Amino acid sequence: MSPHAWQKSSYCQEGDACVHISADPDPKAIRLIESADPAQTVLTTTPTAFAALLDALSAP
Repeated sequence: MSPHAWQKSSYCQEGDACVHISADPDPKAIRLIESADPAQTVLTTTPTAFAALLDALSAP
């Protein structure tokens, strides 16, 4: 993984397929990575867009 301070999702079960998140205060950016991805692709978004994603995922 990259040098960012990554935190594993609290919904991660045992195994390799876990989402990790890293937040940088300046510039404001949220980074996501899937631990099972062999390419270790990092997705970068804004805090506002990430909050909208979480809202959409938690909607009934």
